[in-house]
Amino acid sequence: MQDGEVVQLVQGERGTETRYGDPVEAAERWVDAGAKTLHLVDLDGAFEGERANADAVEAVVDAVDVPVQLGGGIRTAADAADLLDRGVARVILGTAAVEEPGLVEEISADYPGRVMVSLDAKDGEVVVSGWTEGTGLDPAEAAARYEDLGAGSILFTDVDVEGRHEGVQAAVTRRVVDAVDIPVVASGGVASLDDVRTLKAAGAAAVVVGTALYEGTFTLEAAMRV
Repeated sequence: MQDGEVVQLVQGERGTETRYGDPVEAAERWVDAGAKTLHLVDLDGAFEGERANADAVEAVVDAVDVPVQLGGGIRTAADAADLLDRGVARVILGTAAVEEPGLVEEISADYPGRVMVSLDAKDGEVVVSGWTEGTGLDPAEAAARYEDLGAGSILFTDVDVEGRHEGVQAAVTRRVVDAVDIPVVASGGVASLDDVRTLKAAGAAAVVVGTALYEGTFTLEAAMRV
């Protein structure tokens, strides 16, 4: 979400967005189509470091009866606790987890299994702050570290293919999957049902699909049958 609307960015770059309208309408559409989980990202929060679409998030959580996981702009344990207490099923920590790993442990102690650590990799390196800053971290090694700190799952995004709608690269996803015992959700580049199959074969517990669904490349129902 950006400026209160559903959007898709190409490789996380501002100015590349395609807009898809009201978040609540989109959420209800996907739940009606059979979605079992909704994946929300506050893009303004990711870039600016503070939650900028809180009203839209709350409206989505109130409107649907499936788990909602949210990332973007969650920087403190208080932020996470507020969201979890308001009905968000999982909070996704990216920049905050890298800058302050102890947050993962702190939040997980009070909300076991409800912290998902987002590891976004570009050119084999974990990047943060809306994919604008490198960290020097290897994604597989980082995933194992966060598992030790109590993370309930990992969201792994391949930034090199994210938003391009040209297909996935499974090798790096497989490295992350092999490094941990907790579920790894794969994101980035899904353009066909074959891409979903490829990531499933790589060991991903689930796959985030955005552009392909909004553009009608395939249906949610078809993807769920893979």
